[in-house]
Amino acid sequence: MVTLVVSTTIDPASIGPASALLAMPGWSPGPSFEGLRSYENGEVRMLQHDNSIVKEDNLDARWEELTHECVDNVIFLSKHTAVTKRPALTIHPIGVPHLKEGDVTPQGGKPGWAAPPDPRMGPWIRHLRSIAESRNLIPEFEITMEATHHGPVTSKPTMFLEIGSTLEYWQREDAAEVMAILVWEGLGLGGGSPVGIWDRNSDRKKVIIGIGGGHYVPRHMDIIMKENVWVGHLLSGYSLPMDDPGQSKVEAAKCIGGTWKEAIRAAYEATEIAFPGGEILAHLDHKSFKGWQKKAITAFLEEQNIQIGKPNDFKQ
Repeated sequence: MVTLVVSTTIDPASIGPASALLAMPGWSPGPSFEGLRSYENGEVRMLQHDNSIVKEDNLDARWEELTHECVDNVIFLSKHTAVTKRPALTIHPIGVPHLKEGDVTPQGGKPGWAAPPDPRMGPWIRHLRSIAESRNLIPEFEITMEATHHGPVTSKPTMFLEIGSTLEYWQREDAAEVMAILVWEGLGLGGGSPVGIWDRNSDRKKVIIGIGGGHYVPRHMDIIMKENVWVGHLLSGYSLPMDDPGQSKVEAAKCIGGTWKEAIRAAYEATEIAFPGGEILAHLDHKSFKGWQKKAITAFLEEQNIQIGKPNDFKQ
């Protein structure tokens, strides 16, 4: 079982962490294929390509076909952009489960799809905050998760590690170093214990799926950073398209159109794959919904036997 760490030479926020990681001991050249270069270190494989990072679909399957190694998970190093231009270090799952067949996918992926979320995300975002604090990047840099969005298509547990939000910060060596340390320590490359290995036999089984809120999912982050919880998909409001029925009756919930049901179902099923034996709880950002939306979502979750958790329910 190997971990793929994927970078691209056309993204400065990918080049920096990849270079810092490859400067650490133990790497040797690996096989190349389709123009991609690779490096090996224990059970970790670093892949470097020259394309858009959200367009390289099925790297996990392509690597398995080439090497006959079984891919356990995929980690992408990338830039983050934001209108606020605020410096940030972020982690997020990927997918576009709210899109329907025929929709354009400007940032990769395929409509209706969500990759299994990497179980390491929760422990890693907390570890990232610790590393960033030790390197004096806080409060200059915000440490946060982002909602599920964009590609590329993968079938293995996946997460993106990103530096934001402008060229000045994408090129920051201290930010790149922090991301490299996160991968190095998180994967146990320095000889220490890996961070965030899912164990279905552990007493810690609670997994949060965030539903609603903005792109930086602040109310879900309150739980993720305070509780020792695992993290599945995080669906912001824009990933829950709902047609306004013009009424707020609970019985109208089944008639509310849009792809919100498909998005929730795809996110839940992908999270189940990533956390076998886990206790998956949906957490709603209640204040982000109108009354009829909250009623409809709550009714659908109950219909799907998806348990809804309040903040205290996520204590491990």
